[in-house]
Amino acid sequence: MAVAIMICFFDHFVSHHLIEGLPPNEVARILIAAYGKSTGIREKLGNKMGLESDKLERRDIHLLVVDDDDRIRALLKKYLHNQGFRVSIADNATEARNLMETLRFDLLILDVMMPGEDGITLTESLRTSSDVPIILLTARGEPEFRIKGLKSGADDYLAKPFEPEELVLRIESIFRRLGTTAPATLIRFGPWEYDIERLTLKKDGERVRLTTGEESLLTLLAKCAGSPVSRYALSERISAKSERAVDVQMTRLRRKIEKNPAEPDYILTVRGHGYRLLGDQSP
Repeated sequence: MAVAIMICFFDHFVSHHLIEGLPPNEVARILIAAYGKSTGIREKLGNKMGLESDKLERRDIHLLVVDDDDRIRALLKKYLHNQGFRVSIADNATEARNLMETLRFDLLILDVMMPGEDGITLTESLRTSSDVPIILLTARGEPEFRIKGLKSGADDYLAKPFEPEELVLRIESIFRRLGTTAPATLIRFGPWEYDIERLTLKKDGERVRLTTGEESLLTLLAKCAGSPVSRYALSERISAKSERAVDVQMTRLRRKIEKNPAEPDYILTVRGHGYRLLGDQSP
């Protein structure tokens, strides 16, 4: 697919027709180099590399990208999403904290030099109560800054300019060191707990039986907790002949979970798209 992106570089600009048609990895490399030489803003770009089998594993990993630059934040979300990861974004530490109160993230990618609470300070604060993996990205690549970042509790520290593939490889390296490429399997929402691995749903400790179809739908929603899941993806999950069959199954699932299925608190309809499970923050 042709990629067209325009960025400023000093008093000049890179016209979109100059990079249109280039591979996404090469476009990312150009963007990183341009920003690194001009603005001093920390860049974080993923790339469109990897196999479909990799994407099937990565789709279970939810990343949070925190960066104060709108353009870079959006580009990073797009590239990492194309790599198969689920990605949420925040433009400052306060917004990131708000997201972490309601969503579960498997890895954080933090800009170091943000206004207000910076990435290192946020990392130090999070380490008092969380062991979520953290990668710090910044323009400051000198040894003393890397040491400071790692001492703050970060799992890795990547200085720009860098190849987009390197960020993805470092993400995967962290999960290999942890001994898994999959996130925690227990999802909580209100009084409910759903174990993705065991396919068990409990309310206040009491198990609630689900049909095979209901288990399949809830499993996919739980893996993508907080993010919309399309009717098409859900229909593929249950091998339904139509997306309408998903709505029927979802109605039955809501009757088991929601106090008022007509006004759900947890399994929300995303108009024109599908459904979203509103989960609590996982321990």
